Amino acid sequence: MASYIAVPRDLTKVKSKVVFNLTKRQLICFSLAALIGVPSFFLLRHFGSASMATMGMMVIMMPFFFFAMYEKNGEPLEIIMIHFIQANFIRPKIRRYQTNNYYTVLMRQADLEQEVESIVGKYKKDDASTGKKKDSHAGASKQRRPEKDKITY
Repeated sequence: MASYIAVPRDLTKVKSKVVFNLTKRQLICFSLAALIGVPSFFLLRHFGSASMATMGMMVIMMPFFFFAMYEKNGEPLEIIMIHFIQANFIRPKIRRYQTNNYYTVLMRQADLEQEVESIVGKYKKDDASTGKKKDSHAGASKQRRPEKDKITY
């Protein structure tokens, strides 16, 4: 009788195995755990019993195992930790809601244009009441743009 093997439909989640059915990430983390954990066992054994040294070695090696094995929503543990630290310690807790409303920008522009027109109208009245005439040859070399094309800020 034929035996069937379950093949996952989403092949993007399948990781390539290197040695002993472990991924490269797992192999590196387990090697680092062994490099740090085994010498710590022998150092701790001199200061206490073997069971205490074993527990100390397990505590020292456990973070490496978590980094090797834990993954949530396709993200490894260090990425999850970075997001947690940014959300709780780096970014502000209360963020202002701020929009860039185009209608408000147009209304501000219209108010500024009205203010400029009132200032220009006031100066034109002052010039007309004093009877001063501007020199017609003073700005002859420069071409002037019509008033409607001027941009006010």
